[in-house]
Amino acid sequence: MHRRQFLASATAVGGMAALAACAPGTGTTDDPTGPSSDEVDTDVAGLGDITLRVWDQEVRGSQDEAITALIKAFEKKFSNVKIDRVKQSFDDLQKQTALTLSGADVPDVLQVNNARADMGEFVKAGQLLDLSGYAEAYGWSKRFSDSVLSKARYSKDAKTFGEGSLWGVPQTGEVCGIYYSAKKLKGIGAEPPTSWDELRTVLETAEKAGELPIMLGNLDKWPALHVFGPLQAAYVDPEQITKLAMGNAGGDWTDAKNVDALTELADWAEKKYLGDSPNGLDYDAAWADFTKGKGVLLIGGSWLGTDMAKAMGDDLHFMAPPAGVGGKVATTGGTGLPFSIPAKAKNQVAAAAYIDFITSEDAMKLIVENGGMPVLDTADLAPEKGVNKEIFEAFDAVSNDGVLLPYLDYATPTFSDTAGATLQELIGGQSSPKDAAAALQKDYADFTGAS
Repeated sequence: MHRRQFLASATAVGGMAALAACAPGTGTTDDPTGPSSDEVDTDVAGLGDITLRVWDQEVRGSQDEAITALIKAFEKKFSNVKIDRVKQSFDDLQKQTALTLSGADVPDVLQVNNARADMGEFVKAGQLLDLSGYAEAYGWSKRFSDSVLSKARYSKDAKTFGEGSLWGVPQTGEVCGIYYSAKKLKGIGAEPPTSWDELRTVLETAEKAGELPIMLGNLDKWPALHVFGPLQAAYVDPEQITKLAMGNAGGDWTDAKNVDALTELADWAEKKYLGDSPNGLDYDAAWADFTKGKGVLLIGGSWLGTDMAKAMGDDLHFMAPPAGVGGKVATTGGTGLPFSIPAKAKNQVAAAAYIDFITSEDAMKLIVENGGMPVLDTADLAPEKGVNKEIFEAFDAVSNDGVLLPYLDYATPTFSDTAGATLQELIGGQSSPKDAAAALQKDYADFTGAS
């Protein structure tokens, strides 16, 4: 969701790995089975002076500021722990994680995308630590709702997604919606849309007025998923979307409603509602251009709000997509990338304490102070005004009264690549909606065993 080149050593050194696996006082093991709740050690001060290695992808302004502040507070509380943090883009973190977890030199704490292609594969390979015991000892099971923790649960064989052991803990909430420029809307004589028909009218009006209706940078392929996800909910029952997105049997990408949704996305592209060449524009460049006045709408994630507001101020607004099937608002979202502990981490005791610290109620307040959106107490902690107030309210409304749909790339180990390439081809006019649906169905069916 969320996204320059970072080089890390993935070279395994057998002797060092063996020593690390039995080093005393560090809580180290290369066994993915974590401690039971009555075996959990929470005495971080008793570990002596240690360096805790943390890898995350919280690189944007507000995200980086919140993590930096939390690290400072953690080091103040535990003066014997020094945090060695490596921050990198989402894409680079994904690449480095797959390489690093297969070696001996791993970080102690690692943000892991909870999709089957990432967390699911790492669980299957025994490369992550089961955090179930820590969850009980630290009270994470009570702190977080089942719906939140389910997005980081897999059975130990990784066949079941959404149930089973806990492999990570999230810190922030995410929701995809519609950013808009109030000045741009006023300039074309339009109001914020309250229905999908009104949204379509806004797009047509903007294009006729010589404005770019929707800013999209889809060079990296995944951004289009955050546009299509909300649009899909205008046609398809949320329960069906959830089956497809979680890789659970019972869905069908080739049914008429999914084809209708893909058809509308293709129509948007053909009518230039997404610009002349959205597939050739970088994601970060796209939202930066939006803050400079290019585009009326931008359909994207809540994590962009703070940074865009720094440039646009009160002109920037956010709304959940209009209600879809069944009259409920349903849109892509969920949690930020969960924080996990590699099975070969050298400092698992301190790593669990760090995860507990950065996901506590006090941490949620600090996240808000630095412009982020916490996954807990969202409504109570909403700012008094500005775009983040609207984002918090949208997240709360969708979570409680609507449907927060899983990211579509959760579905299968290969679905991120399949869906990204398929939507890029659809937008570029190289694939028809029916062919796109067939490509998506093949990946989904191959994984679920559907006919």
